[in-house]
Amino acid sequence: MAMAGLGTEAQLKDPDYFPPLAKAAPLGVQHVLSMFVSNVTPAIIVAGAAGFGFGTPGVGELVYMIQMSMLFAGVATLLQTIGIGPVGARLPIVQGTSFAFLPVMIPLVAGKGVEAMAVVTGGVLAGGLFHAVLGLFIGRLRFALPPLVTGLVVLMIGLALVKVGIQYAAGGVPAIGTEEYGSAQNWFVALVVILVTLGLKFFTHGIWSLGAVLAGLVAGYVVAFAFGMVSFANVGRAGWFMIPEPFHFGVDFTVSAVLGFCLMGVISAIETVGDVSGICKGGAGREAETREITGATFADGFGSAIAGVFGALPNTSFSQNVGLIAITGVMSRHVVTLGALFLILCGLVPKVGAVISTVPIEVLGGGVIVMFGMVCASGVSMLADVDWDRRAMVIFGVSLSVGLGLQLEPGALQHLPETPRILLTSGLLPAAGLAIVLNLLLPSPLTEDQTEEISGGLAGRAHD
Repeated sequence: MAMAGLGTEAQLKDPDYFPPLAKAAPLGVQHVLSMFVSNVTPAIIVAGAAGFGFGTPGVGELVYMIQMSMLFAGVATLLQTIGIGPVGARLPIVQGTSFAFLPVMIPLVAGKGVEAMAVVTGGVLAGGLFHAVLGLFIGRLRFALPPLVTGLVVLMIGLALVKVGIQYAAGGVPAIGTEEYGSAQNWFVALVVILVTLGLKFFTHGIWSLGAVLAGLVAGYVVAFAFGMVSFANVGRAGWFMIPEPFHFGVDFTVSAVLGFCLMGVISAIETVGDVSGICKGGAGREAETREITGATFADGFGSAIAGVFGALPNTSFSQNVGLIAITGVMSRHVVTLGALFLILCGLVPKVGAVISTVPIEVLGGGVIVMFGMVCASGVSMLADVDWDRRAMVIFGVSLSVGLGLQLEPGALQHLPETPRILLTSGLLPAAGLAIVLNLLLPSPLTEDQTEEISGGLAGRAHD
């Protein structure tokens, strides 16, 4: 048993079991801390891409986005743990702001300021509703998404974001071209975060290992404070309570945003299916039920749509939660409900968001270098389950080449209209689309004899 005194083994595997409050509350907060940094990071990245946030007059809008990230991650988590009718898996699923949508959001807002957030709001709202509809037939989509496709998608998400981590560690996008960009001080602060994170992750156990990224950020923050890189001016001006504002940034429905968010909703839905399966297997030793997968997908979509109404970004289930449940052995959904209430409380207090906004961009850069690297590694891990015959290599190679190539050289599509250009230069969508289509259309692998006849033994030896 992972933690003594919580209950019998049968109780720990029961999602409806409520452990003693004195033990359930710390476990709930632990769930929140394991995803806290990842939850607020997308808002910071989108704001930075748009040109407001750290060190700009628009820092107040960034604080609002951080608050909404926490608030609606908590609301979406409650949809999962408590549920409303068919909505919600009623399992210990933690929801949070999704990294997967960043390759779509960044081109939509790049350099366009706060005004561009209206387009994002429209995309989140439409995409969330579409995502919810997927719950009606999510089980039928799984055949088209084997590990070859899902692994490539996760890898592409990581590859699309690694540049952001390096830019942040060097001083942030606004600093590009200045003398301060890439300075030794900036890199030293980022390296402190990376080294402390890795040290705690691999040389400690328990809460220290689980909270390694958060502890690394705290260490980097302390060093940055010593260098005079931290300002608390915005904390004093922030209020103690905030009511979320519907359509805070306005709303604008564009074809590129709606299509992009709907297409990424399919990927996010499949990710949620994997997380639900992992939680049931790791926490209860059983397969996920159809109603749990369907309910989780409904909650994913409706949670994102509700978040979009208030200017927040799309939500998805957080994979960190899967590993944490396997470690603690506690399957209680009520534990995660307590964590969700803590998130909602933080989201209603602007002081919390203001404090988070004081974190220097270089500190965050060290953290996201680790996080985005782990996203890439997760994709590679999924690809390890693939039988790498000639067919799989062609599907992977062509999809990766086209997707990553268009992302690295967006000017190659400069003559296309805006909507297809934004979707295709995201990198992720063309790679995922090609992989799905090729996987469905290309014939099954050749037999060994057929391969030998065609390639003279080269393919066979390469495969071996």
